[in-house]
Order: sequence, then structure tokens, then C-alpha cells
Amino acid sequence: MAEQQKSVVITGATTGIGFATAKHLAQMGWRVFPGYRSEDDAKDLRDLGPHVHPLKIDVTQRDTLEAAQDEVRQHLGNTRLTGLVNNAGIAKLAPLMLQDIDEFTAHLDINAVGALRASQAFGDLLGMDTRLQGLPGRIVTITSMGGELASPFLGAYTASKHAAESISDSLRRELIVYGIDAIVVGPGSVKTPIWQKAKEADAAKKFSDTRWAKPSRAFLDGMVEGGENGLEPEEVAQVVETALTARNPKARYAPVPNKLRSFILPKLLPKRLVDRGFWSQYDFPRV
Repeated sequence: MAEQQKSVVITGATTGIGFATAKHLAQMGWRVFPGYRSEDDAKDLRDLGPHVHPLKIDVTQRDTLEAAQDEVRQHLGNTRLTGLVNNAGIAKLAPLMLQDIDEFTAHLDINAVGALRASQAFGDLLGMDTRLQGLPGRIVTITSMGGELASPFLGAYTASKHAAESISDSLRRELIVYGIDAIVVGPGSVKTPIWQKAKEADAAKKFSDTRWAKPSRAFLDGMVEGGENGLEPEEVAQVVETALTARNPKARYAPVPNKLRSFILPKLLPKRLVDRGFWSQYDFPRV
């Protein structure tokens, strides 16, 4: 009997990790349902191959997720969805004490609650609808190194990624009753245009009259440099494929450049020592 074609829904698939994952899995023979918000982005997704079916998805809008779920169900018939990749997200630089609360809550709504909305919307296709055939699916949520290691000036982002990691852990511990797994992929620096765009927009300029002027600019410069020297999005896409297909997958994958220095040691060291590292690296003024 021929093996059933694997299938995956990917939110936020028009750029970066999402697009690279859609492209990689399409090349590996998967049926791919990549999410987009603008019609201008849909063409690039359709060009990825005949088994790629773009879906209009806004993870803050339940109705778009329900419509997307109906469309995927029509394509799959009575078979289950192999995987959902929660990738949609935003990252805005700001000191927490100055960040607009609506901007802060938008991070939570998109990066964390949005992942839960998508998981709920596709839960039946992943295995909660016991009438469907095939193995139960997996939920893979893209978080970040910041999901376990908070940094200055990205407090909204790292808080949302901490929340997304917790949601994934709880889902995994609950969904055992349906055989559905929930896994996190938390990358470090990745070569995506997000920080270069932030630099070109001079995202730190709005803080130029504050005590955070110099460290926020140094931080942004560091993020741009990290992105230039980071992982290729395709490398993360391969990790996502492993999370979706490994016989005994980890609960969390951490593809991080310079992993010992930039991730493992800061997690092991006392937080006060890590604080001093941030203050020194980004030249924070001290009182």
C-alpha cells in the first residue's frame, strides 16, 4: 500500500522561516497549506509547486481560521492532517516602560494566543475528530531563543514566546488522549529581513531622548549583526521537518548559533550575572 501523502498547515508562511518551511516540505513531497494575509503574497506561495494550496489566515481572526480549516478538510477528505506549524508572529523593539500597551498586547495576541487559536481550529483534523483516518498529527510552534531567555528591548516579544512555550507544554500534556503531540522549535539568530528592516526604519530613534538611547541602538545593531551571521531559514525548516516526522521527537528543539555561549551558559548562570552581561554588552548607563 502506498504511503499517504503528508500534509501541513503553516501560519505566517510568506517570508522567513515560514516560507522556507513551506518550500522545503513541498520539495519533500508534502501537501502544503501555507498561510498568507495579503493577496500579493499568495502568488509566490503558489509558485512553490502543484501540491501547495495557500490559505488566507489571520491568526487574530477566528473566522479566517475556521474558513481555512474547512478548505483543508475538503482537500484531505477523510484523512488526518499530519502537522500544524504555528509560525505567525511579530517583533517590535521598545523598552517595556515606554512601549504602547496595545503594541505589547498585540505580541501576545499574535504570537501566543494566535498559536492557540490555530491549534484549536485544526485540532479536529489533527486527530480530535476520531472518524478521520491516519495517524494523529503534531503541532509545532516556532518560538525563539527568547522563549527561554528574556532580553532587554524585546520584552513584549520574549514574553509572548515564553507564553507560547507554556501553551505548547500544556497542549502536549493534555492532547495525549488523542495522540496529538505538541513540540517547540526555538531558533536563535536567523537570516531574515526583520531586523534590517527595523534598522532601516530607525526603530531606536523614538528613544533617542531617553536614557535608553545608546543601549537600544547598540541592541538593534547587535540584532542586525546576529541576523547577518545567523542560521539560514532553510536550516530551521529542516529542524521543523524533524519535529514533524521523528519517531521519538524532542519536546523542544533549539537550533541556535554559538549555542554554548549564547544560550546554554546564560540559562545556567545566575540571572544577576546575566543582567551584568547585558548591561556591559549594550553600554547601559548606570546610576
